[in-house]
Amino acid sequence: MQPLPPLLRYAANALPLAVLVASFAAQAAAAAVPHLALLVTATAANLLAEAALHRWRPGQVSLLAKVRADVMVRRLTCDFLLIVGLLRLGGEHRETVYLPLVLGLLLFYALHFAGHAAAIRVRAARTLPLLTRNIDASALGITPAPPALLMRRHGPRLLLFGLPATVGLLVTAAGDEPEFAAAGIALSAALAALSLAELVRCLVRRRPASDQEVLDWFDGWLADYRPTVGMYFSGGVSSAYQANMWLDALSGLDGRPVIVLRERFMMQRIGATDIPVVCIPKVAQLLRLEHSALKLLIHPANSGKTSQVLRIPSIKHAFVNHGESDKLSSCNPYAKAYDEVWVAGPAARERYALADVGIEDRDVVEIGRPQLAPITPYAGPPAGARTTVLYAPTWEGWDGNPGNTSVVLAGENIVRALLRDPAVRLLYKPHPMTGSVDPRAAAADARIQALIREANRGRPGPRPGPRAAAELARRTAELAALTAASFRDDADDAERMLAQGTPEPGRAGAVTAATSAWEAAHWASLPPAEHQIITAPQPALYACFNEADLLISDVSSVVTDYLAAEKPYAVANTGGLSEEQFREAFPTVRAATILTPDAAGVAALLDSVRNPGNDGLAAARAGLKLHLLGPSDPPSQTRFGEAALGLCAMADEHRVRMSNRLLPGIPAQRGALEEADAAGEEQLEPAPEA
Repeated sequence: MQPLPPLLRYAANALPLAVLVASFAAQAAAAAVPHLALLVTATAANLLAEAALHRWRPGQVSLLAKVRADVMVRRLTCDFLLIVGLLRLGGEHRETVYLPLVLGLLLFYALHFAGHAAAIRVRAARTLPLLTRNIDASALGITPAPPALLMRRHGPRLLLFGLPATVGLLVTAAGDEPEFAAAGIALSAALAALSLAELVRCLVRRRPASDQEVLDWFDGWLADYRPTVGMYFSGGVSSAYQANMWLDALSGLDGRPVIVLRERFMMQRIGATDIPVVCIPKVAQLLRLEHSALKLLIHPANSGKTSQVLRIPSIKHAFVNHGESDKLSSCNPYAKAYDEVWVAGPAARERYALADVGIEDRDVVEIGRPQLAPITPYAGPPAGARTTVLYAPTWEGWDGNPGNTSVVLAGENIVRALLRDPAVRLLYKPHPMTGSVDPRAAAADARIQALIREANRGRPGPRPGPRAAAELARRTAELAALTAASFRDDADDAERMLAQGTPEPGRAGAVTAATSAWEAAHWASLPPAEHQIITAPQPALYACFNEADLLISDVSSVVTDYLAAEKPYAVANTGGLSEEQFREAFPTVRAATILTPDAAGVAALLDSVRNPGNDGLAAARAGLKLHLLGPSDPPSQTRFGEAALGLCAMADEHRVRMSNRLLPGIPAQRGALEEADAAGEEQLEPAPEA
């Protein structure tokens, strides 16, 4: 489907809000004149605009609430303008006839107010101080939540429950028969009363557990499970991929792993895993980890909340990052806060040394990239008639540097050059955060996708038969059965916590196998000549790597990871540097074909992929792979495990030193340590306050 031009898109976005404003003005005019047809039309338009806003424009609903024009004010205004119109249309001395209707309407709103207050109390009672996943929480006595319409959807609830009253008033305005309005208002009041009764019933029931009961239960779980290694993650709604890429590596470590999150919404964004997941939003509860057996936390990203867990002295911390590139973010001074910085290979060690940001060389540990095991190595030039090219640009970043992403300055030129070659099959996979900072990147991304859709319309070819589609459907259902949540769509966090208890043994391995089978079925179900726009989480980036003969990207971790296959790749130079300066500034591009913003070198690049004799960079790619990712023996997962064991040993030594500290004038960082238990692990007791 062809996207709308920008002007029409803005107009479509603003249409419901414009209709809402115009309907209020028309209602006021119709009530003042009075004019029956205009009053009915304006009220109907008002209801439709409200429904459209809540369904498709929730951001505009929030904006109206910020200027004190929330849904309650709007519905009151609409209904009472309708009442004024009724009084004006009914002639003189009709006040006594319509007074009961006004009182009934007030009763409905009073009941709705009471229900809204009760919903707030129920939500507060069901908001636990922490959330868990893959942990049996049945001991907390969590019960199902009331329907979301009663609990969280204040605006839609008022619209739905108030609809009978508004319709009754409209019928009365048209026929001057007050009994219709009375019936509608009575029905609305009854709905509000039933809603209030259900919420009050939830309030008088025992809440799932008090905050202290939940915390005591969590302390008991920590004591029983005794986690040793974990991953700490905090981030925004689109950043979960940064943690998800470490799930398999974390599960492969010796010990008892745990994942520690800080944002409640992140609980459902972490991928399928058997590792226990704990969300601890508040710092006071986070510090309870100090009393656990936890020795090591790895950190895939820096965030403002990272400093809050770094204050726990009994835990060692390693920064593993979510990817490595030549960007400044890959040698951030914040890394000084961690005990060690784990990197892929010698290039990252050199990067930190050159950046001179205070990272001591002894604190840098090379572990490779354990995530790259699924990437298949280079097997020669394209075997079929088509060359599959993956264009995976990165996002624009926070600093506005035009060299961050090729999407804005070069993306359309690169895509046009690829689409001109009839033997190219393009896979376009933009970064999930593309356009989140710079509107120009979002606009360029939309134009690129439009170009690809237009090219597909003029690209007929054979399509897989029904057997391929049936196989994909079967694999999709199989994967969904393994990964789908077992809770209701409108379940709240507490209910989801109960439903996501201890997983079945072997579930993670089954998910991995089902994912591989789904990816194979996915590619087999696509027309071999059709270009693809990939914005969904699946197929994953590494699955696209295995499908591609050539990568075109930017200076990003995508390039580093792709080098694991030693396939040809190209990098767009959009920062205004000469090719020599570009290669010197960014070591990851030294084995790449460099593309200028006009994409003039795409044809020669494709020729080098199809004819290896024209590829003069194969040896350079092999050498650069070793420099960026380190040796393949021992395997990266083994080196990752050895690094984890090393930091865990340092944590044990630190606890022993703290327990043996005898100088009375020097207090412990947070408390004195008790005797080590039989396993050689100690726990901290908080020191008495002065």
